[in-house]
Amino acid sequence: MMQKKHCTLLAILGAAAQVLGCATPPPSPAELDQQAMAMIKASFREQGIAKLDRLKQDLGQQACSSAEAPAEAITKQIEEEAMATVRWPKGGNYIGDWRAGEKLAQNGRGMTWTDKSAAPSANGAQCYNCHQIDKKEISFGTIGPSLWNYGKLRGVSNPADPASAAIVQYTWGKLWNSKAYSACSNMPRFGHAGLLDEQQLRDVMALLLDPKSPVNQ
Repeated sequence: MMQKKHCTLLAILGAAAQVLGCATPPPSPAELDQQAMAMIKASFREQGIAKLDRLKQDLGQQACSSAEAPAEAITKQIEEEAMATVRWPKGGNYIGDWRAGEKLAQNGRGMTWTDKSAAPSANGAQCYNCHQIDKKEISFGTIGPSLWNYGKLRGVSNPADPASAAIVQYTWGKLWNSKAYSACSNMPRFGHAGLLDEQQLRDVMALLLDPKSPVNQ
């Protein structure tokens, strides 16, 4: 008899637990996002030049790290706001030294807590991490498209020619803030984020567009 009562009590408790479990709704996506962000913030600490402000997301980062692609209106807003941040080069001088550009493309240093400075002069462009550029370099990433013959394939025989203006300006804008052309671009926003300065950007531009650059041979 006691055993029967014990089994009945366990059954009642089990049923009650199931009811309570069903009555508790799962966390909403927004609540899960908040929990995840709280965990991330609790897991990081400032050290050297790496500050906690790096965890703060802007609209583009928030929308593009969501489980779903941003709505068309949000995508348009991200791109328009990004385009408004683009600073065009002083005097309309877009092209620098392709040799310096190649050095920047090969340089993967910068913005880590072990680096002494966050100044652009301390940073590389790290282009080969994601792109093929000069075919002499056999080590390159494939996250981004190949940039081999970048200017040549786009008909740029003279970057100063008005006929080349559209491609030249697009390339500068893409380097300055890639989200101006693709809201969820994975490409670093070199100018907007202060990763490279204007002269460094000119040099990378030369690597891609100068007819004398090995990229366009």
